[in-house]
Amino acid sequence: MTIHRINDAWRKAVADSIEEGALVFVADGEDGIGSVRRLLPEENALLVYIENAGDFVIPAKGVRAVHSGKVVLDLDHLPRSVLDAIGKARRSEYPH
Repeated sequence: MTIHRINDAWRKAVADSIEEGALVFVADGEDGIGSVRRLLPEENALLVYIENAGDFVIPAKGVRAVHSGKVVLDLDHLPRSVLDAIGKARRSEYPH
């Protein structure tokens, strides 16, 4: 499959299920850690704001599930910088 076809398939799949502003989670039942800023279909990725850390590009393979207006990440497929940011996402709420 060519990159063009992968991009088209990814674009079609996420366009129907992920919206800008959707909340982002590391697991169902957990607190949200951020939100989707923008879809990046040319990169097969999402631009996600992670609380207390800023914006990060999340590759499509880093998304485990999409449902009920939520995006659940797959931690096994995220870059180290994103994992570090996720670790800081709730730090301001629990300062000790």
